[in-house]
Amino acid sequence: MCGIIGIVGAIGTHINQHLYDGLTVLQHRGQDAAGIVTEYEGKFHLRKSNGLVSDIFRESHMKRLLGHIGVGHVRYPTAGSSSRAEAQPFYVNSPYGIAFAHNGNLTNAKELEDILVNDYNRHVNTTSDSELLLNIFAVELTKKVKNFKIQGAPHLDVSHVFSAVRSINETITGGYACIGMVAGYGLVAFRDPYGIRPLIFGKREHNGSTEWVVASESVAITALGFEVVRDVKPGECIFISNSGHLFSEQCAEPKPHSPCIFEYVYFARPDSVIDGISVYQSRLNQGEILAEQIKTNYPDLEIDAVIPIPDSGRIAALQLAKSLGVPYREGFVKNRYVGRTFIMPGQALREKSVRRKLNAIPDEFRGKKVLLVDDSIVRGTTSEQIVEMARDVGAQKVYFCSAAPPVRYPNVYGIDMPAKSEFIADNKSIEEIRQAIGADELFYQSLTDLIHSTSNATDNPPAGFDSSCFDGIYVTGEVSEEYLSKLEQARNDSAKQKRNSDAEVLDIHNDQQ
Repeated sequence: MCGIIGIVGAIGTHINQHLYDGLTVLQHRGQDAAGIVTEYEGKFHLRKSNGLVSDIFRESHMKRLLGHIGVGHVRYPTAGSSSRAEAQPFYVNSPYGIAFAHNGNLTNAKELEDILVNDYNRHVNTTSDSELLLNIFAVELTKKVKNFKIQGAPHLDVSHVFSAVRSINETITGGYACIGMVAGYGLVAFRDPYGIRPLIFGKREHNGSTEWVVASESVAITALGFEVVRDVKPGECIFISNSGHLFSEQCAEPKPHSPCIFEYVYFARPDSVIDGISVYQSRLNQGEILAEQIKTNYPDLEIDAVIPIPDSGRIAALQLAKSLGVPYREGFVKNRYVGRTFIMPGQALREKSVRRKLNAIPDEFRGKKVLLVDDSIVRGTTSEQIVEMARDVGAQKVYFCSAAPPVRYPNVYGIDMPAKSEFIADNKSIEEIRQAIGADELFYQSLTDLIHSTSNATDNPPAGFDSSCFDGIYVTGEVSEEYLSKLEQARNDSAKQKRNSDAEVLDIHNDQQ
């Protein structure tokens, strides 16, 4: 999962600070790397590196990131290594200067690389599928532009852009949301035909000019003082010219709209609205339905306090406690400067990180029967450690509740979950999972209830959701057992450790050049 943003400001202004601020708002979508590229006086100005937004950009960098149009990206790696070379945005110089930021994952990346190298003699410099997508766009744009000459870039018509994106949608598979910039012309943004990955745009009037912003989540739009216009439709492409004029066209055959349901469970900020669905309301609904399940199936269960696992379990826990008529208490304090744990390779490192990430407040547990609420359970390592922490500070009983169903299948559309064999729910019953994490009782949300709770957070729900990590149904249809087998090999701990080691060597080598 990544976060992307693009801005077209009024001519003569500089939007570097807006891009920086927008990326900080989207930081939850990726803490591995960040980058910003702007265009000024016909040239791209780029800064990207590993780390948090606040660590990467200094005043000296911001002074160079001039221009009224630009693109930003925060990375959460889903394919390839974590080397700085993999950080986005990427850019190419032919047939125009084109810069690209991408959120998602292409499921036919190997085929695309073979096409680029063998058929078009394109040089691919990284293992990132985002670089492949950029080059495919460049190739398709070259085909559409008449009288192309390497000595000078031809005139670009917006129809060329739409035609290129239409070809992309026919060529690539997977889930993707993209924001690109064509030097001298404007900003392009498009979304996969199923709308799996989110993308939304907004505008504002500034000194007589219309300024535009496109981003992964609505919160990045409103936080910058823009007004949300609407979501980019599945399969739609929008183009915003340098002068601030917006064009749009549907560039794919209609498919069932299937946004990723995990956005509403975990990834998106609660103050965002994605495809018309309030993330906050969907999480309240999750807690409401979980409470009804507990009251129906365990009417005599004694619970002294409902305690969330911060932060994404908090909203469901609030509503669950209210519906049960049980006190809601904050029992864990989170260290916000430790990254997510389920993507960390190495069991020992993960267990150590959980203890650094959360600290229990003994008075909220001592002698009590507590119900802990988390957004989901993936590896189970974190859940097991948290249950142990609650017991260590004196909890009499520890019940555990997941606002999402058991995660049993890999996500192939942009979420870097572990290998399937490393899911705690893989080939285990609910009772076996309960025993593994050490809880006295374990409650999971059913997939039917999760879909219901999410759909009820809007007056106009989509046709369905991508729920593949829960049910193994891949909405794009092309995901084979062979692909999943290769994914299993690429995502296991030993493979991740090797990639990270290789990335460190590459970064050291680059530093010495």
